Amino acid sequence: RMGDFYEMFLDDALTASKVLGITLTSRSSKNDENKIPMCGVPFHAVTGYLGKLVKAGFRVAICEQTEDPKQAKGIVKREVIRVVTPGVTTEEQLLDDKSNCYVCALTLAGGSRKQGVAGLGFLDISTGDFLVSELDLVAGNFDPVVDEITRMEPAELLLAEPERDRLAALLDMLQALLPGLCITSRPEMDFEEDAARLTLTDHFRTTSLAGFGCESMSAGIRAAGALLVYIQETQKTELSYIRHLRPLTHSGYLVLDESSRRNLELTGTIIGGRREGSLLSVLDLTCTPMGARLLRSRLLFPLQDRRQIQARLDAVENLLADPGRHRDLRKNLEQIYDLERLCSRLVLGHGNARDMSAMKVSLGRLPALKELLADSPPGLLHDIGDELDELADLHDLIDRAIRDDAPVTLRDGNLIREGFHEELDELIVLLRDGKQIILGLEQKERERTGIAKLKVGYNRVFGYYFEVRRSQAGAIPADFIRKQTLVNAERFITPELKELENKISTAQEKRLELEYTLFVDIRNRIAGQSERILKAAARLARLDFLASLAEGASRYHYSKPVITEGD
Repeated sequence: RMGDFYEMFLDDALTASKVLGITLTSRSSKNDENKIPMCGVPFHAVTGYLGKLVKAGFRVAICEQTEDPKQAKGIVKREVIRVVTPGVTTEEQLLDDKSNCYVCALTLAGGSRKQGVAGLGFLDISTGDFLVSELDLVAGNFDPVVDEITRMEPAELLLAEPERDRLAALLDMLQALLPGLCITSRPEMDFEEDAARLTLTDHFRTTSLAGFGCESMSAGIRAAGALLVYIQETQKTELSYIRHLRPLTHSGYLVLDESSRRNLELTGTIIGGRREGSLLSVLDLTCTPMGARLLRSRLLFPLQDRRQIQARLDAVENLLADPGRHRDLRKNLEQIYDLERLCSRLVLGHGNARDMSAMKVSLGRLPALKELLADSPPGLLHDIGDELDELADLHDLIDRAIRDDAPVTLRDGNLIREGFHEELDELIVLLRDGKQIILGLEQKERERTGIAKLKVGYNRVFGYYFEVRRSQAGAIPADFIRKQTLVNAERFITPELKELENKISTAQEKRLELEYTLFVDIRNRIAGQSERILKAAARLARLDFLASLAEGASRYHYSKPVITEGD
């Protein structure tokens, strides 16, 4: 970041100018013969350019100014605040709201290519979804690894540097099945079990991983730990919203290999892998991004448990039995934004006022949804309604604090509502009514001195001053300080006038800084409730998923099947 632009230099500039199609310029060094190549993009449009670089397979380090340029002595301090990669991003424009964006870590254990265990970790930083898996490998057959990775469709795959050459054939196969998959080599020590366990237990603030059900998954822990280190290195901030590590188990689910999923066209067509024309495109009538992602996951992990299948069917039947309630549920769901990704942006410190407004609008629908579910019979819908946190305190905080018309950029002011903070209100009044306040002081001093012709003036040398005729100077009170003598007039200042001048002259700068500070504080307070927000988002996703199935059943005249066991 350099002022209003993000700049790239040297080889980075040469590469970026070609990828982005922007003009390559140069900056002279001490020796004009060695000009430094450079190119840049406006800071307010950086996301689009960032997306092009990431989609081209590049990792991009964002280096921000970490001190106020006005207060800097010499070169403004800068630091890399985060690294954006194909699998590690929270930018809305770089994400598909109907799919997760996982980064995956892979490691092998067992010491033999003919028999061993593959450990896998998957993490979507845009939602906080963190999974761990172990797969048995027999006779050097990597099909289970291919099936698992292609099912999850990560955007980026991490593995230890020494394994890259050894697994070249597997990587080629994965990149053929997942075009655009970015392969990233990582230090071997990140995958050591003791280091990985320590990374995970430190993050989750536990002494073991038994509570997550993966204590004995040595290979999986190695992968998950290495993955978390990568996320910590790239994000360089608190990851408190990543609170759970879920074993990716196939127990209770029908396991479909890559070939079966492709031929069944569950999520993409055989030709071209397009979403349109797949089973998912027919069934996806969800109203929220969270519900759409859950539906996709449910298609890839079909239930085998009869009781769970029956509970889902009963919930759909219950929704269809009351079309008015079903319609009202969907109308409210349509007004809910992507709470999972909004929450992650707020926790990571990327959230802006637009995100805060979207959060408020979404939370504002929760009471109505809870009320609509209140009379549901025992079952999935009743459980969702019973467990749904209305988050009224968070909605009220945003509503009291953040203006509806707040700009996207956080340094331009107009973020915080009047009435929320006393000092900010004073600054706003000064900026809006400064002239009237000065005139009020003028009238006050006229009355105090008895000089009807006393007036306030201003120039760049002295600032604000009181001016009276020289013949009236003798009536000036003792607290008036003579500043200038003219032919026919005397100019004075008072402590009150200078204090008011200082307040007015610095009010805009103070207002911008205070609004930014208040916004960050509010963002942090909301982020501190990330666990509650994510739990509510999970319940909304389940509700949306069920309501979508009911909508499909109504629209396409589906019948409720009878589930039997046995031959």
